Amino acid sequence: MSNIKIPKKLIEVALPLDDINMHATREKSIRKGHPSTLHLWWARRPLATARAILFAQLVNDPGGDRGWYKGKTKKQADAEREKLFEIIREMVKWENLNNEKLLDRARQEIIKSWKETCELNDGKFGFDPDVLPEFHDPFAGGGTIPVEAQRLGLKPISTDLNPVAVTINKAMIEIPPRFANQPPIGPELENQKKIIQNWKLATGLAEDVRRYAKVLSDKAFEAIGDYYPKLKVHESFGGEDATIIAWLWGRTVASPNPAAHGKHVPLVSTFWLCKKKGKEVYIKPMIDGLEYKFELHRGIPEKPEEINSGTKSARGANFTCILTGSPIPANYVKAEGKAGRMGWKLLGIVAEGKKGRIYAEATPEQEQLGLSAKPNWRPDFPLATHPQYMSVINYGPSLVADLFMDRQTLALNTFAEKLIEMHELIYADALKAGIEDDKTTLNEGGYGATAYADAICIYLGIGISRLANRQSTNTFWENSAEKIQQVFARHALPMIWDTAEGNPFSNSSGNFYGQIEYLADSIATLPAEGKKGVAFQKDAQSADYKNQVISTDPPYYDNIPYADLSDFFYVWLRRSLKTFLPDTYSTMLVPKHEELVADQKRHGGRENAEKFFMKGMTDVMHRIAVNSHPAFPVTIYYAFRSSETNESGTSSTGWETFLESVIRAGFVISGTWPVRTELTGNLKKNWNALASSIVLVCHRRETSSGTISRREFQRELRSELPEALDAMMGGTLGQSVVKPVDMAQSAIGPGMAIYSKYEAVLNQDGTSMSVHDALKIINKTKDEILGGVGSEDADTGFCIDWFSSVGWDTGNFGDADILAQAKGTSLPGVNASGVIESGSGKVRLLKWNEYPTDWNPKTDNRIPIWEACHHIIREMNQHGEEKAGALLARMPEKGEQIRQLAYHLYTLCERKKWAEEARAYNELIGSWHAIIAASHVVGHRGTQLGLDLDF
Repeated sequence: MSNIKIPKKLIEVALPLDDINMHATREKSIRKGHPSTLHLWWARRPLATARAILFAQLVNDPGGDRGWYKGKTKKQADAEREKLFEIIREMVKWENLNNEKLLDRARQEIIKSWKETCELNDGKFGFDPDVLPEFHDPFAGGGTIPVEAQRLGLKPISTDLNPVAVTINKAMIEIPPRFANQPPIGPELENQKKIIQNWKLATGLAEDVRRYAKVLSDKAFEAIGDYYPKLKVHESFGGEDATIIAWLWGRTVASPNPAAHGKHVPLVSTFWLCKKKGKEVYIKPMIDGLEYKFELHRGIPEKPEEINSGTKSARGANFTCILTGSPIPANYVKAEGKAGRMGWKLLGIVAEGKKGRIYAEATPEQEQLGLSAKPNWRPDFPLATHPQYMSVINYGPSLVADLFMDRQTLALNTFAEKLIEMHELIYADALKAGIEDDKTTLNEGGYGATAYADAICIYLGIGISRLANRQSTNTFWENSAEKIQQVFARHALPMIWDTAEGNPFSNSSGNFYGQIEYLADSIATLPAEGKKGVAFQKDAQSADYKNQVISTDPPYYDNIPYADLSDFFYVWLRRSLKTFLPDTYSTMLVPKHEELVADQKRHGGRENAEKFFMKGMTDVMHRIAVNSHPAFPVTIYYAFRSSETNESGTSSTGWETFLESVIRAGFVISGTWPVRTELTGNLKKNWNALASSIVLVCHRRETSSGTISRREFQRELRSELPEALDAMMGGTLGQSVVKPVDMAQSAIGPGMAIYSKYEAVLNQDGTSMSVHDALKIINKTKDEILGGVGSEDADTGFCIDWFSSVGWDTGNFGDADILAQAKGTSLPGVNASGVIESGSGKVRLLKWNEYPTDWNPKTDNRIPIWEACHHIIREMNQHGEEKAGALLARMPEKGEQIRQLAYHLYTLCERKKWAEEARAYNELIGSWHAIIAASHVVGHRGTQLGLDLDF
């Protein structure tokens, strides 16, 4: 590698991080057309993030290693970098997902950078200027990163151990390019408007999925429609028969009170059917001896608390018998469930009405019909027994089949059986439409009529799997939104006491065609004109990475074992798709033991689980480090939970174990980018939220890197970290300021770059320094650097220490007076500066919103940095960044110290867990570039010190 010349990539220098994070966060609320709606996967990175990271990983930074190339000024390099930033800023917008003009610009920049790199390495293996390297994600999961590599012009290779993930990736990157720009061939839908379009990308494929889904649904209804009758509606609701949306069921057990003579009573978490304001509907049990039924009521109940809790008496599985009032304790419920003695009681019915939902009382006929189905096949496969994510097993269910009522099983199985019949129909239509038949299946690489029929059936099979997510005893009725909530509303299979059984043939919540609409919309947005991708099942430890570009989102230490949860979908996907994807569905269940997570249940305790994860992840990372293309850094995502941070910085067993494996594998970590990949409320709340992922930028470590001592490591940190942190705080042209809330994560990059470039950092006793200790030293050094405010004035020094002691609270005058003298000032002097309130033997600091609005720094002859900083915060909050910039323009010489003070105060608040106090300083730093820009527009009125930034 030493004789290969590698230009520095954009991701190693700068990113417009705010723009990326803003659009990544917003993307989480987008549903229609988003690839995530093709099929559920538990952890996905936003498309915007993956696209931006990949682009920055692939293009050369205009500045080169020195900050600018020979013959080019720094100003020219900055201007060229800004053009790349503009591409990223436009590319991360959802509305530009398939903007070909913009994407072509991005692809041309990638090709240009590749050719530049090849020129530097002319004649060397793997550097053909006419052939871009392949892309590979060995932990492909939901397919976000591979599909974005395809969108940017690379050939994507997706591998994953999990067959469900492989199927999702096939549907995203492998199938659409084979049938791009083809018109649909299926029978037009009834009442469908005449569609006139050019069927670009995969829109024709998506349309055929819709058309054949209708045929499949009709075939299934013909077979089992009698189990889904209409509801006779009272004249007050229109008088016509209405299609039932859902049957609402509650579980039952025999009452433990002997006086009930073994009568089954309901275990119900709520009696509410609808909680929408003005449309409230609830049920109440009507008792007649040992018999009972549920009566429907509308409006506000007299005792809402009784309706809210149903028959629940406490948290967990504790209930009350509605016949005797006796408690039904959790241990009794569990015992009855494990003995197979739980039953079902129909609570109510929901139907489609002309003016909204219609709620009806349960009837014996509807209950009997619902329980009378006899499916000819059940997914009688064992459920995983993970205690944390599979709590449903504590109450009796032990097989996947136990997660479905018989009518649900009958419906899903009927759709799967009829799907096999569909293949012949689609194949015949393809021949009629003129698609030639090469007699080769999709699985064998075919492009003809057989492969097309396979492709449509695969998407329909995915639709059936999507339907299972709404057709299970683990769904529930969301009474505020009036819809069926999916099984995986959270990443677990808990026990659900009252469930909603959807009607797959309705036109509303939980129906089959609704699942297809989501799926088809997502197909239509896929980059079908890109290079044909390949997705197949492969363990990451044995995958081939030779000369491939790698960006991946690997599993996280003790993360949720997705293999356990995936069995829920796998049994139905295998039932539907084994004929078309025999290699992918060769096993009875999802492979589990090889899954690379530190699962204590599988590996016999914490220590063995950690060893398994460390060895496996290190092996994978080593293979990538040795074999990936040397011209590109490797980017690796690591998702944080809030529990993974503490007062000393970003720290956890999972994070440290992961970093250890990456470094042991032979990587130098040259950068860390905090990216927000989860929606946690409105954007304002996100200001103080930890970035939910870190992207590591890694390079292969040279074999002759040697070792250094602990003291030398600390010396290098103190030498190099200040400049790196200053760049993060102040930013360069186009690069976002790193907000204080993300500084602990971002500082890891330059710190670990020093630590990881050596074979080892040696402690005084000759042992190698651990990642844990290195992180502690990096965080301590960072705090030392950010802890000082530079040459702060005496008044500001007093304010900092007083704030650290009492915050905004009132303190004793005598204590304040002693502190002021120690700081070289006096309380009367501090009071004259306008930052405290003093009287009656008490002293307190003024909050920013108490500062005078008519303040003019030009007429104030005593301005501590503390005062200037809080006036800027006041102006920004009350009048916006432009006015704050105008105020800064009146005192430009204080700009740098204001920025440093804000960082210091944020760090102080963070340590003390003063979240609300920290917010103002975090927001100031986040807006710093805009404030400075505004100050330049107004024009500085004074000496421009501390504002010499690259604008």
